[in-house]
Amino acid sequence: MSTPNLHRLIEKKQTGEKFAVLTAYDATFAHVASSAGVDLILVGDSLGMVLQGESSTLPVTVDDMVYHTRAVAMGNQGSLIVADLPFMSYSNTQQAEDNAAKLMRAGAHMVKLEGGAWLTDTISALSRQGVPVCAHLGLTPQSVNKLGGYKVQGRDNHAATRMLEDAQRLQDAGADMLVLECVPSLLACEITKNLDIPVIGIGAGNLTDAQVLVMHDLLGITPGRRPKFVKNFMEGAGSIQEAIEQYVADVKSGAFPGPEHSFE
Repeated sequence: MSTPNLHRLIEKKQTGEKFAVLTAYDATFAHVASSAGVDLILVGDSLGMVLQGESSTLPVTVDDMVYHTRAVAMGNQGSLIVADLPFMSYSNTQQAEDNAAKLMRAGAHMVKLEGGAWLTDTISALSRQGVPVCAHLGLTPQSVNKLGGYKVQGRDNHAATRMLEDAQRLQDAGADMLVLECVPSLLACEITKNLDIPVIGIGAGNLTDAQVLVMHDLLGITPGRRPKFVKNFMEGAGSIQEAIEQYVADVKSGAFPGPEHSFE
């Protein structure tokens, strides 16, 4: 089993090699995903919706995230593990440090938090303490009530300029990676080119350095309407591992996401 290494993913960006990210929430699926070639496993607060049946990610607690991070770490076969800091668990620097420590002790190699330039002090503090940080811009589900729903972000010039500036400031503060969710493809491409850190897209076109999907979306088992950026990789696959292997291959080749999964 290889040792997870953030710097290997940074090197992939430098060489233009795309990498695949997938959520997992337990030991069994973490084992399958990592064995199928997923470079980074995200223990997402999306578990509130796909595991707990909530209508948003907001009810998820730090204890929930610690539990599922520990389970994923037990099954992991060499992927980098990133764990979400859930809603209102990083409202000040000390709280962020305390909760990040819990997730890192549970087996995370990096924590992820949602928000713009207001997070620079928090990211700097975590970085000083040796905690790698993944930032998250665009559609930030923890802010769904403020955003007025799950909508594409950065479509007008003002919003796009602000996102570009926020991305740069988050990197300068010490962020090691960035997720862009539901962002026009051209804006995501520009941000990716401007940053030295890897950029992971979801609903952000195929010109980012990596892609992420929720495991249940990839398997086609999420109830309700399927978001535009989702593809059911179980169609035509003989097993869950085969479906994930196809996802990894399509991300690396640039075949996924296609134009039909992206926003203009």
